[in-house]
Amino acid sequence: MDKDVQIRLMEIDDLDDVMELEFKCFTTPWSREAFFNEITKNQFAYYLVAEQDGKVIGYCGLWVISDDAHITNIAIHPAERRQGIGDYLFRGAMDMAKTLGAVKMSLEVRVSNEPAQSLYRKYGFQKGGIRKNYYTDNQEDALVMWVGLT
Repeated sequence: MDKDVQIRLMEIDDLDDVMELEFKCFTTPWSREAFFNEITKNQFAYYLVAEQDGKVIGYCGLWVISDDAHITNIAIHPAERRQGIGDYLFRGAMDMAKTLGAVKMSLEVRVSNEPAQSLYRKYGFQKGGIRKNYYTDNQEDALVMWVGLT
């Protein structure tokens, strides 16, 4: 990654950029209210952003409950993909989970999303099962993946 990208906690002021990413990256985007509630009311939620030149170009959410972390979502602006930003952001999320005491991490990913699965396997994630008809936009199955963080 050649660009000067900073990873930091998501703030309310980031929500315009985050919503722009949501609509560029997902067919069923989360609402602004959902993100607002996650970063202001959910005691288990931690959201990171990748920022470049004052613009949010990616984000990753995780929940940490006791010793278990779960990635809720991750998105990188389409024009910024395949440059290592997702990798950098994902490492930041894993490091945060460890710092917060998590010893394992899980996530769901579309069975068709091979680039994301490849990234997760790079960090030792293993297949844990299938959630049938998980995605509401097309009833695609989700692959559940997990990794130990110790």
